[in-house]
Amino acid sequence: MAENRTNKNITNGIVFEDFLPTMVEKLGEEGFMKELCNGFRVLMDEQKGLITFESLKKNLEILGLNGMSDEEVAEMLKEGDLDRDGCLNQMEFCVLMFRLSPGLMDSSRRWLQQALANRVI
Repeated sequence: MAENRTNKNITNGIVFEDFLPTMVEKLGEEGFMKELCNGFRVLMDEQKGLITFESLKKNLEILGLNGMSDEEVAEMLKEGDLDRDGCLNQMEFCVLMFRLSPGLMDSSRRWLQQALANRVI
């Protein structure tokens, strides 16, 4: 399934450890998808049901990224904003998390299909 080691990734100048494959190992595929959905809810604007620039900026400390500039926050949103509305919906957030994790890319299609079949997302 996933490797036991973590990978270091650089995205828009931000270095992060890729713990997602380890999370999948520990939580299982369905549990992992539920945790991704929980992560989305933590970061989203409750009024809009989306991750907005403001909600992401407000929650940077939770992510351990409280030193990010407004430009970096905007780039982070832009990276995952597939429909170009300036926000991230739940599916865009999940897709972005998979894209940022090279260790998950090999199995991501199968996991997403299972999650959709089980209506986890």
